[in-house]
Amino acid sequence: MERVIITGVDRSARSRAAADWAAREALLRGLPLRVVHVSPPDGPDPAEQWPYRPETVVDRVVAELADRHPALTAQGVNLTGVPVSALRTTAADAELLVLGLRGEGSHPRISVGSTATALVRACERPVVLVPGTLAGDGPLGRADGVTLGIDARNPAGAAVGLSFEAARLRHARLHAVHAWTLPPQAAERPFPVLEEDRAMWEDDEVQRLSDALRPWRGKYPEVDVLEDVVLLAPEVALVHAAGNSGLIVVGRRSGDVALALLRHAVCPVAVVPG
Repeated sequence: MERVIITGVDRSARSRAAADWAAREALLRGLPLRVVHVSPPDGPDPAEQWPYRPETVVDRVVAELADRHPALTAQGVNLTGVPVSALRTTAADAELLVLGLRGEGSHPRISVGSTATALVRACERPVVLVPGTLAGDGPLGRADGVTLGIDARNPAGAAVGLSFEAARLRHARLHAVHAWTLPPQAAERPFPVLEEDRAMWEDDEVQRLSDALRPWRGKYPEVDVLEDVVLLAPEVALVHAAGNSGLIVVGRRSGDVALALLRHAVCPVAVVPG
């Protein structure tokens, strides 16, 4: 696998914010950055695209990144084709694919664009979606923290591994969040759930989370981990937990949870296949 971070850009400020995040992540990991712009084969006349003509988008972004990050190794690539297919193919062996939540053609009322949605669902590599239009946009507080959404009953190993590595690189705490629901028998009872029953079920979930993370704690002893078991819908639990995070990590197998989370996230979200 080629060790490179790829960021897809267009003429929007959102994509340049994502490119800046990708640049900082590349520096953190000691990797080169590849800045990719995909022009549709039937796109408008380049003369109509001033000041960001398709053939100059990449050059401008690379130059902006070089000004802000002199130590960065960045390469610009121009492609022609369908953005989803082109980016998916280009990122097949990349460390990360980084995008803005939506591109230049997206409707303002759409929180997650069609290209981002398609790549989150189908890309073979981790996809990081970055909200905001300015580099550094994000919550106040401990913005270097990492939040992991984990199903302790069926943990996604690739997502867990990425979150531990991200926390290690940032010298930050990892907040591992396992959301659970009451068992089916609770809904069948004609009376409210007894507190002792709820506590017993919760203890079981706490133990599951501890068991799921134990091998990763052994692999990353330097990472401080906060284990959190919450009786909430997963996307709600993660939005609450990630208030001071700089990155949220979830597995793609969480399905619609990842897309629901993206509609409310105020920090970058990494969606990891596998």
